[in-house]
Amino acid sequence: MTIQTLISPADDGELHTDLIGYCGRIEALRSPSEVLDGLHAVTTRHLPLAVLGAARFPMTGDWSSLELGKSAFLHSSVPNGWWEEYCALAHGKFRPMLFLAVTSLTSYTWTEARRMFQPIGVDKWAYELALRYGMRDGFTCPVGGRWVVAFWSRKELSNIITRPMRILIYAAASVATLRLDQLVDLDPSMLGSRTRLTPRELAVLRLVSTGAQFREVAHELGLGEETVRSHLRKAQSKLGVRNRTQAVAEALRQRLIP
Repeated sequence: MTIQTLISPADDGELHTDLIGYCGRIEALRSPSEVLDGLHAVTTRHLPLAVLGAARFPMTGDWSSLELGKSAFLHSSVPNGWWEEYCALAHGKFRPMLFLAVTSLTSYTWTEARRMFQPIGVDKWAYELALRYGMRDGFTCPVGGRWVVAFWSRKELSNIITRPMRILIYAAASVATLRLDQLVDLDPSMLGSRTRLTPRELAVLRLVSTGAQFREVAHELGLGEETVRSHLRKAQSKLGVRNRTQAVAEALRQRLIP
């Protein structure tokens, strides 16, 4: 699905045009910083909305395992010192925006999230920290249960970012994460020990995960049964497991298959 199919060209015309242009040249962007810079240039041209950064969901569910420059990418517009203090304070604490990113496919402003959760006491730490650094509000886009793209603003956003604008920005953020995924996967150092399976091995695992038998997998992929078994054996070896049940479980754990 393209950004054109998500919105009407009449909605917020200039923002629409600029985001279409950004999505059209996304493959020419060669680094995570270029991807975020391009998106930032468009949003700040039309709105009081700066890019904060993007992060790929950790495979273990432990957000403290995020590594800047590897699985998390911070934009240069973020006030100096905020990230370091955020990481220092976040350990063991509830992170409302990340919770929403994992559990929902809906974009929320930070103000809207605060109204939903109504935090009190120490649970307000993230909002209070943002305010200390001049970040009055923000906008968080969870993408496909895999990435989150966040924006920040010195103004309250609920009445500034209209629904058509949210669709535009969310669509562009989704395209940005597709490119980030490609760039991260191109650099093995960004993945640590994450297993690299071939497209055929992944296809076999996806079908096996549905309960399909070898003959059914072979028919679906247009392969011989022995070739299917070979792909599965190679996937098991790469994943460090002994049978196909363990292979499926490990591939799901690493988010290699949906």
